[in-house]
Amino acid sequence: MTSNIDSAGLFLVNTLFSLYAYTLILRILLQWVRADFYNPMAQFVWKVTNPPTQLLRQVVPRYRQLDIPALVVLLAVVFLNILVDLLIIGRGAGVVTILWISLLKVLTLTINLMTITILVQAVMSWFGASMHSPASSLLFSVNEPMLRPVRRVLPPIGGLDLSPLVVILVLQVLIRLIPLPYIFR
Repeated sequence: MTSNIDSAGLFLVNTLFSLYAYTLILRILLQWVRADFYNPMAQFVWKVTNPPTQLLRQVVPRYRQLDIPALVVLLAVVFLNILVDLLIIGRGAGVVTILWISLLKVLTLTINLMTITILVQAVMSWFGASMHSPASSLLFSVNEPMLRPVRRVLPPIGGLDLSPLVVILVLQVLIRLIPLPYIFR
């Protein structure tokens, strides 16, 4: 059982590590979907994640659209997060176990980020946010590859696009299938 101080420490550590991990995942996704690099939001993501990936780029090359240096930094950040979590709760684990939990957590964080971006895009569409805003155009670039196939099968009903709801439901089912221990979520 963890104390309140340990619980608060875990919350703070996980929040800080997760925010940076989300930024790295966003960098990888933005390059994967070839989003507009000159978008101010994309520039922010690029500048925040560039220092560690730039160092690694000298050793690890990119592969087509996949930013492998950013992926390695992402895994290192999540691995470090798991290590710090284990230190806070006073438990130990082998390197292979920590690496496995790190991979599962990267998957969980990626699905969470996709869910959040789809939800934010759907809410922004209710308020009539134009595609000319930096945030909405970036969200469209990231989410459209997931939403487009669902829209082909399920067209808008009475002007209401249900594809975000379907994709979020599928993502939430997938996240529940990932065997990540609760303490690391």
